[in-house]
Amino acid sequence: MQKSSSLLLLAAGLISFGSLQAQDIKPTTEKALQESVDKHKAMLASTPLHNFKARNVGPTNMSGRIVDIEVAQDINTYYVAAASGGIWKTEDNGQSFNPIFDHQGALGIGAMALSPSDNNILWVGTGEDNSSRSTYAGAGVYKSTDAGKTWQMMGLVHSHHIGQILIHPTNPEIVWVGSMGALYSKNKERGLYKTTDGGKTWKKTLYIDDNTGIIDIQIHPTNPDVLLAASWERFRQAHDFIGNGKGSSIWRSEDGGNTWKKAVVGFPQDEFTGRIGFDFSRSNPSVVYALLDNQAKSEKPADPPRQRGNQQQEENPLKLEDFKDMTLDQALALDDKKLESLARRSQFSSKYTPAEIKRLLKTGKITTAQIANYNGGAVDANAAMFGQPIIGAEVYRSEDAGKSWRKVSESDISQLYNSYGYYFGEIRVSTSDENEVFVLGVPLLVSRDGGKNFSRTDSIGRPHSDHQAMWINPQDSKHILLGNDGGLYRSYGGGARWDHMNTQMPISQFYSVMVDQATPYHIYGGMQDNGVWFGKSTNKPEDLWEPLFGGDGMVVAVDTRNNDIVYTGSQFGNYARINKKTGERKRITPGHDIGNAPNRWNWRTPAELSYHNQDIVYMGSQYVYQSFDQGNTWTTISPDLTKNKKSGNVPFATLSVVEESQLEFGTLYAGSDDGNVWVTRNNGGNWTSLNAGLPQDRWVSSISPSRYKEGRVYITLNGYRYDEFNTYVFKSEDYGKTWKSIKANLPEESTNIIIEDPKMPNILYLGTDHGLYVSMDEGNNWNLFQGEIPNVAIYDMVIQERENHLIVGSHGRSVYLVDLKQIHDLAQPGPMVMEK
Repeated sequence: MQKSSSLLLLAAGLISFGSLQAQDIKPTTEKALQESVDKHKAMLASTPLHNFKARNVGPTNMSGRIVDIEVAQDINTYYVAAASGGIWKTEDNGQSFNPIFDHQGALGIGAMALSPSDNNILWVGTGEDNSSRSTYAGAGVYKSTDAGKTWQMMGLVHSHHIGQILIHPTNPEIVWVGSMGALYSKNKERGLYKTTDGGKTWKKTLYIDDNTGIIDIQIHPTNPDVLLAASWERFRQAHDFIGNGKGSSIWRSEDGGNTWKKAVVGFPQDEFTGRIGFDFSRSNPSVVYALLDNQAKSEKPADPPRQRGNQQQEENPLKLEDFKDMTLDQALALDDKKLESLARRSQFSSKYTPAEIKRLLKTGKITTAQIANYNGGAVDANAAMFGQPIIGAEVYRSEDAGKSWRKVSESDISQLYNSYGYYFGEIRVSTSDENEVFVLGVPLLVSRDGGKNFSRTDSIGRPHSDHQAMWINPQDSKHILLGNDGGLYRSYGGGARWDHMNTQMPISQFYSVMVDQATPYHIYGGMQDNGVWFGKSTNKPEDLWEPLFGGDGMVVAVDTRNNDIVYTGSQFGNYARINKKTGERKRITPGHDIGNAPNRWNWRTPAELSYHNQDIVYMGSQYVYQSFDQGNTWTTISPDLTKNKKSGNVPFATLSVVEESQLEFGTLYAGSDDGNVWVTRNNGGNWTSLNAGLPQDRWVSSISPSRYKEGRVYITLNGYRYDEFNTYVFKSEDYGKTWKSIKANLPEESTNIIIEDPKMPNILYLGTDHGLYVSMDEGNNWNLFQGEIPNVAIYDMVIQERENHLIVGSHGRSVYLVDLKQIHDLAQPGPMVMEK
């Protein structure tokens, strides 16, 4: 039975919406960012855990996002940039790769540049240029003069995200850097920078405004005084994203980038202009192509919604709007089969059988108007990512080196981008044929008639979708390297066939990890754009993991009574119960109660099995749901626990955390992306706000109830979506009534996850955007666990207690396994005391 506790809580003063005003959160300053980088380096130099062992268990067969490729004159040597996994180098044409950028200021990479005149000089710009949910801010630009052996920080610390780097073809002292600036805030450090002394000093030669950065720069193949730059106006917030604006434009310089003029003759210049990328033809340098994300509304009608089940065969199906003017008697007289069909198509909660709907109507528990308004104008967040009625991708061509343009794409390539062109923007021209053009998006398309018509060229070899980077051999245009969200691919046939070079770089971006109790036990995890997979704990990185679910893989929960039943899913709450042995799968995502506002699901929807009975499942939208029968039926056990204030084109005001106490059944904690924290001590009968004493309005990234003492709980908060990178980690001994910061000696880094050690209550593990930290004195002091684990973002952690292993899910370097004996030996435990 649903617990209608909203009014009771309001009456009791336990929910006060009037006090939930967002405060002004300030982005981290350049000075503070540099201090954090310096403090992290100091902790690395002094940590007693530097030589402690961590084993990477992969996977590599499902890799992660590649954002740039730089190839030396000796084409057996090249460099690959991972979105959040650093720089990798091969000297044997991809048979082996080694990371060469670990432990610098940031592992998120935006762009690289290899000097054409001196291949020992390599530049790296930190901070990925794709403005996605999993895009990490950087810490400036770096330079190596010994082919990646050593690095020197060259400034632009507050550039946040680097769109492009170019090095002069004959004078490596001249370098151009395109800065996109901050992602979640406005700043003046964006624009185009030039140095003529190898990075000692910088001059900003192109600046549009504090919300428009430089996403691409290209240089004329035979005249280095002629350059093109693409500016891009974009602004992401936790609840909204704008990827277009009048600031987006093409700029041209004829004096080596000292001065710039707009070059938009024949090219769109309006508020719908989105991300732009371009490329010169080497075989005819007067020809240059531009790829535009045009966000203007399309005159083409949107694709019709997909039909579910036997809806196509059903004559005159019942619709929600039919209930708008329906009387009670008419509703009660409805055919049960039609009512059942409506309930399933509209994804009603499974408890709403025709008989139950009619009972509730007859007793006045619900009304026909509430049924008519069941979806309440809500948008399917997954559907909203695809098929929106916008123009999308377009290709333009210039035959005067970028002075003027004309649209050449004639075939419909709108599905190259769908509705999120901000995530792409790369176009490449064959090095031998000015009319052969590749455009990189969800699929990889090629034109061989100068950009007029395009067809797919990513079907043989089945490379992953979402293409991000391409290099075409200047001496042999059939030889291509391709980077996408699934790793690195190679073709020797002009893109007709592809080989996946997937055995050397464990750069998967994990959102979550979980373990079972098999022998050897399995590790499960959900990955950015790579679904949900599992592999054995004894794996080497190159050993194969097995797939479970598609999409962007999210949270995993395993019924360890038999290790066969797994609960998992993809973005925005699309979850299922899977039987690994039989292959059976059942959608379990709960529908909201009639009369409640529709569910708002977080990108990484929380889901958890009960510690006390693994038939009990919890999920969170803005409500907490509980199932006692493995997700077959659900009960709503909370009101809306978010502030529910902001709205936009990104689902927001959602629960980001739901956690159950291991010691007390009925004690649950919930945290939201808009900064609310709650506890219930009676299984949802009433909820108490725990906001007092915590920084307000930050994303609640983790809550960890203690396994040792009732009332003890840990929490991490995250200001990343305000470009605030402070460390927020707190502890409470009284169910969250009061909080104490246990930040101690930590540098300022966004915090993602905290957990307790299962054998020693004094040991805590903390994952931040820049690595793993360990405290051996209950959070009074922290040590950096860095060495074999680099300064990669740590999104999730879990401990396999039987084997005493810490499993670390990184967002950029796959999964690490740490034997905790080495930490326990160092901590020199005393007797463990259970407290009540």
